[in-house]
Amino acid sequence: MAGKTSFTAEEWTLLLESPMLAGMAVSAAEPSGLFGMLKESFATGSALVHATSDAGTNELVKAVAADYQAAEGRTAARDGLKAKLAGGQPADIKVKALEALRQVSALLTAKAPEDAAAFKAWLNGIAQRVAEASKEGGFLGFGGVQVSDAEKATLGEIGAALA
Repeated sequence: MAGKTSFTAEEWTLLLESPMLAGMAVSAAEPSGLFGMLKESFATGSALVHATSDAGTNELVKAVAADYQAAEGRTAARDGLKAKLAGGQPADIKVKALEALRQVSALLTAKAPEDAAAFKAWLNGIAQRVAEASKEGGFLGFGGVQVSDAEKATLGEIGAALA
């Protein structure tokens, strides 16, 4: 099983960024307004918390999620995301997030093949939770759809990026 010491500092930062990137790609596909964005952000955060407390969670997933509990881990992820996504419009953010997720996939395949499937499934799960966190296209919580066509397409793109 791979852990933090299996990766360089830059590689570990990429892994730390990956849960946020999975969620941000979906959010950028169809921006939901303030309350929708909050719900979608909360979905990513709750996935990180769940990963640290679930006994069945893959050890590499747990290590990444646990690193968010330390200020150093959160700072590394935040700074890395700022550098990657600075000044981008939603379409740019989605493209950059998908490219970074492709890099995560290649990194996992190369350095943690025994953990790759579980980690990629976790990232896909985060993306799905974010997509389902807020209705799209409604007004004041009425109408709309749970997962928009743009979000469904992005979920497919995330799945392909992590394949």
